[in-house]
Amino acid sequence: MTRRFALLLIFPCAGVLWARPQTDVVVMINGDRFTCEIKKLERGVLYASFDYVDGTVSIQWAKVARVESRQLFLVHTEDGSVYEGTLRTPETSAQQPVKIEVLESPQKTETLERQQVVQIAQTAQSFWRRLSGNIDSGWMYAKGNDTTQYNFGANVYLNRELWSGEANLASTLSKSAGVTASTHNQAQLKALRRFGADQWFYSGAAQFLQSSQQGINVQTTLGGSIGKFLADTNTARIAVSGGLAWQRTQYETSTDVRNPPDALAALLVADLHLFRFKKTSLDVSASLLPVLSEPGRLRSYVNTSYSIQIITNLWWKISFYGNWDNRPPATFSGSDYGTSGSLSWSFN
Repeated sequence: MTRRFALLLIFPCAGVLWARPQTDVVVMINGDRFTCEIKKLERGVLYASFDYVDGTVSIQWAKVARVESRQLFLVHTEDGSVYEGTLRTPETSAQQPVKIEVLESPQKTETLERQQVVQIAQTAQSFWRRLSGNIDSGWMYAKGNDTTQYNFGANVYLNRELWSGEANLASTLSKSAGVTASTHNQAQLKALRRFGADQWFYSGAAQFLQSSQQGINVQTTLGGSIGKFLADTNTARIAVSGGLAWQRTQYETSTDVRNPPDALAALLVADLHLFRFKKTSLDVSASLLPVLSEPGRLRSYVNTSYSIQIITNLWWKISFYGNWDNRPPATFSGSDYGTSGSLSWSFN
């Protein structure tokens, strides 16, 4: 299952290589002017491609003075509002904040201050051009104890006007001479839709976990929640949510009657993303599941990554994962955690 899922994540990457005519204009505060293709704005970075540059260039959004494009974009602001249209920048004096106009129709134009805009994404009929994501891979070998560790990860994101989708995979294998190989595989599908004002959203997720350390062959989690973005700016995104989840856990051979395969749990989730232009990115996702059908049982999950940009779309990533269960079957461990380093290539 893991290999098939990885292929489904990787193959769509080819579609994002398709490009449109490079007729957009970006003008910097210092007067530099570029004709390019604006890819997206994310985490305070404006991504653009040029005919004469191989790859995508990262531009600091805070130093952009003007943007012009006839391409349709989805524009997200700090207060959760979303607009769809072409882009232009009206003339303003040097003392006034830079403003961005989103031309939604010939009769309707929305004017926004630059610092209000936290995300810009291309929208088109082509499904492939809406995708972005990253692929990670790392390998380590130590001769002394004949230890090999391999890790692979992939993430794909899809953003629309009011909703977004995400698919990710993380796989780790560790093997030493004379010891049974340890594996940890986790796949997740997630969808989120904004509603109302004040940054509210509802989301649904499906997660599949395999952990040889905990004796878990397959753990399936299906959940839904309602949450709110506490912060959504060009340097941080923080969200919390709460809801319900159903879990089915298939252990390796176990006769412990205290561990029925199905469980109903409350679902508490916190997501933290901090980023700094052309420097670093910190991502933390934590889930807490108090099992309602087994009072007193608690399961928790943490996934963390810290990324340092090397060049353009290439990053060095340090990751940590952890799973805990305070009432595992008598013969199995209640925890599985580990860390790894990898190279990460992002596409957009």
